[in-house]
Amino acid sequence: MATLTIRDFDDDLKAQLRVRAAEHGRSMESEVRSILRSALTKPASGPGMGTRIRQRFTGSDDVSIESPPRNDRARAAELPE
Repeated sequence: MATLTIRDFDDDLKAQLRVRAAEHGRSMESEVRSILRSALTKPASGPGMGTRIRQRFTGSDDVSIESPPRNDRARAAELPE
């Protein structure tokens, strides 16, 4: 197990943590572990960004995206010498 040291912890936050730990019948250290565990193990809420973008533009009558014409053949890039 690892050890974590928190420097410059605000006195008001420490007091709130002490009260919260007492309400849950735990030590402050145990309360901090519980808070961190719940904050860091939550599944991502909702769909990802790509899904949200697709949903925003799929089926919308306001948005019309046309593909550009493909008349020219593909060619290599011309780089300066």
